Amino acid sequence: MISDGTRGAPAIEVSDLRQSYGDFEAVRGISFQVQPGELFALLGTNGAGKTTTIEVLEGFSPPTAGSVRVLGHDPYAERAKVRSRTGLMLQEGGFFGDLTVAETVRFWRDVSPRKPYSALEIMERVELADKAHVRVRQLSGGQKRRLDLALATLAQPEVLFLDEPTTGMDPEARRNTWAIIRDLVDSGTTVLLTTHYLEEAEQLASRLAIMHAGRIELSGTVAEVVAAHGHSIRFQHPAQVAAHHLPELGGVRPQVEGGRVEYRLSPDPVDTQQALARLLAWASDHHLVLTRLEVRSASLEDVFLEVAHGA
Repeated sequence: MISDGTRGAPAIEVSDLRQSYGDFEAVRGISFQVQPGELFALLGTNGAGKTTTIEVLEGFSPPTAGSVRVLGHDPYAERAKVRSRTGLMLQEGGFFGDLTVAETVRFWRDVSPRKPYSALEIMERVELADKAHVRVRQLSGGQKRRLDLALATLAQPEVLFLDEPTTGMDPEARRNTWAIIRDLVDSGTTVLLTTHYLEEAEQLASRLAIMHAGRIELSGTVAEVVAAHGHSIRFQHPAQVAAHHLPELGGVRPQVEGGRVEYRLSPDPVDTQQALARLLAWASDHHLVLTRLEVRSASLEDVFLEVAHGA
């Protein structure tokens, strides 16, 4: 696992967390910390354990084993000390469908211990002021997610849990939501984000972790996670060359799939440069033109798919 880097007094601390439902262990001994004012993204496929982790951190249930702390407190045993200082946006919001947007915001604002914003300011922040008199059940999926975000942030929480916050949003609304989240982080809010949109994690996260089957497989900054997975050389498979006649590059055999040849190389750029020189020399010796030739670093998507497939 890649190191998480320097440590301060964490806003969120997870230590060897395990969470089981009957005989099924959804989370299998994960540990990480989130520093104050940091956005940490928790990635993984469906069933990886992301939402379960957030639910334990929010205090909905105690850990089966291990420990969690939010702002220095046990969120389950000391819920009253934590809840008023945190915000939560789950995948499924619990709205009253017959209330209007304005009525919903005013209700949540009235029961909030802190009221730094007016109801109108809250609706304007998520671009729902023009829907103030629309019943919640009439909103689109993306608009409901924006209302979820408004309610989760109306009290300006110190720690904010965002579980798939932009699901159902169109690209413009998604980017507007990113801007809101950035503003919250810039103001000092600590954010734990889960998302299926890898671009979202790349755009927003200071650090991230990738979960698979209840465990954290990789963690670090985006640059650290991606750099550890090296570079690749790709080109169209020359029809006149059998796959087993393609050269080795630095001891690496190519993968041939769908008419494309790919060499997965080490993170060392010198190794990649030398491999490319050998490939071009081989092509020249065989009077070949390598079409659609590209050299690229691994992407977060490449890393995610390798983890998801157990590579």
